[in-house]
Amino acid sequence: MTKTRREIERKYEADHDGLPDLTGIPGVTEVVDAGVTHLDATYYDTADERLAADGITLRRRTGGDDAGWHLKLPVAPGVRDEIQAPLGDDVPEALAALVRSRVRGSALLPVVRLRSTRDARRLIGAGGAVLAEASTDTVTAERLGRTGATAHWTEIEVELAEDGDPALLDRVEERLHTAGARPSASPSKLARALEATGGTRHRSAGRAEPATAGDHVIAYLRTQRDAIVAHDPAVRRDVADSVHQMRVATRRMRGTFRSFPDVLDRAVTDPIAAELKWLAGRLGAERDQEVLAERLTGALDGLPDTVPTGPAHRRLATWADARHRRDHGRLVAVLDSARHLALLDAIDALLAEPPLRPDAARKPRKVLTGAVRKDVAKVSRRVTGALELPPGPERDVALHEARKKAKRARYAAEAAAPALGGPARSVTKSMKSLTRLLGDHQDSVMARRALPELSAVAHAAGEDTFLYGLLYGREEQRATAAEERLAGRWRKIHAKASL
Repeated sequence: MTKTRREIERKYEADHDGLPDLTGIPGVTEVVDAGVTHLDATYYDTADERLAADGITLRRRTGGDDAGWHLKLPVAPGVRDEIQAPLGDDVPEALAALVRSRVRGSALLPVVRLRSTRDARRLIGAGGAVLAEASTDTVTAERLGRTGATAHWTEIEVELAEDGDPALLDRVEERLHTAGARPSASPSKLARALEATGGTRHRSAGRAEPATAGDHVIAYLRTQRDAIVAHDPAVRRDVADSVHQMRVATRRMRGTFRSFPDVLDRAVTDPIAAELKWLAGRLGAERDQEVLAERLTGALDGLPDTVPTGPAHRRLATWADARHRRDHGRLVAVLDSARHLALLDAIDALLAEPPLRPDAARKPRKVLTGAVRKDVAKVSRRVTGALELPPGPERDVALHEARKKAKRARYAAEAAAPALGGPARSVTKSMKSLTRLLGDHQDSVMARRALPELSAVAHAAGEDTFLYGLLYGREEQRATAAEERLAGRWRKIHAKASL
């Protein structure tokens, strides 16, 4: 059993011990002494500190009122999601799964022990509500496995209470700044401990500015790799929109392999692209279900008040929930599979030693422009051909294929944008507009496939199925309207998509 909370905190260094006077801060009616607590935490990571490299901390801590295992995942500067599990000797499987995309086959080992003495004050607001807790932490860090590798420091920590107003942290910071405190140079105690005891300072040097066509393509691919890995824990936790974001990253990477064959050797990238297609398909099952449920629910809500919906909302919610639980369970199994972890390793290996072709060493403008133009030309042929077909299933399939080509052109333009600037961004915007139009049409196709199934289930339960026929007809109208909008806007979109 785990529980999650959003942690919003700031850390400070000061040349003096103890907190300054925090009374009189706007919104704070009282400052209460919360006493002194002794905390003992052991932090776990791989031998090469992969979690620390991504700003993730995994610890086993005793002392205080939240003793147990804590996994902290970064959300934004000063903001982390903390997933807590009960105290035990071994890393809980629920937490180990959330770092599997980073750890893969490596062992999680104890790397640092932190012992802290915390002298805390609670900031109280109107009605006695706790707004935040401010503390002075006196810390002793020990690097495990290295004799004599220790460090000592004192820091100030201010943590916002659950549902607290982040503006309070700004007001507290003003008071601390006046008293001589300054923001900590380290984002966490673990980061400071690793640096102070001889650990690696990860990603501090940054990367050189892209100069060649290959540099730009690899930089874009690296961003997508990072997104795939970073969204993995959120997908497992069923966080809203996480499946969509991870799926988009897989598509961007796969599209980049196909769009830039003169930069990267497809003999090497094609096998990885095939595995990315497999992963995107597994992600797509859940994502498509999310989109479909939202569309059908919106369609029900959009019916006139004179149309009785009966048990349709409940029927739809039950149907969608059952499919979601099934698809999510299957997806988590995919993320745990050896095949998925091997794909992540293959991507890392490719980025470490890219299979560059001769054009990769050239200046980016001509190489990247040519690739984007080819993709846009493919989109043009697909859309024009689809619109020449009569309405029906064949046109539906052609429009869907055009949508996939438009997405690829958009991703190619995104990769080229740092080098090409405004023209590439214009292509990105045009292709985004086009995929939105085509996406509305495809969503209608998917809805029309699902409605007969829902109708059959309702009929078997003895319910009136007229409503499902009505929704089907309205979806046909929406598809026709989407095709008409596409036909009316296509010339303008195409003109703006030229480089």
